[in-house]
Amino acid sequence: MARKKAQVEPPKPEPVKPLTGRELLEKVKDLKGASKEEKARACGYVSQTPKRGERVNLMQFYKALIAAEGIDLDGKGKEPGQGRGGRAASYRVSVQKNGMLLIGAPYTRQMGLQPGDELTLKVGRKHIRLMTVSGDEEE
Repeated sequence: MARKKAQVEPPKPEPVKPLTGRELLEKVKDLKGASKEEKARACGYVSQTPKRGERVNLMQFYKALIAAEGIDLDGKGKEPGQGRGGRAASYRVSVQKNGMLLIGAPYTRQMGLQPGDELTLKVGRKHIRLMTVSGDEEE
């Protein structure tokens, strides 16, 4: 009976923690002439697979680059007061059939108006300016 020789596997290198933030951006700038795979590998975006060996995680690398640049693609970092999306104020109004102008809630919120507040209209040649009536003008 022939005995199989025990195959000694070379020690696996410890996984390198992928670079993020400013370190990632600086490393990518240093590797200016390298390919995208080489840049991702040098920044630690590599995993080991049982069959193919080493695999470069380009998608994780791209996501880390985008995050390091401060770009938010998910829309989770919205400015306060933006709500859940919806329509944005266009700063245009149309005259209705009865001759009235309807001013929407985004504009009154922007001006800080409450129900019952009074406004004065200043009519210009090509514009109408709304101005709040202060307590001094009422007297």
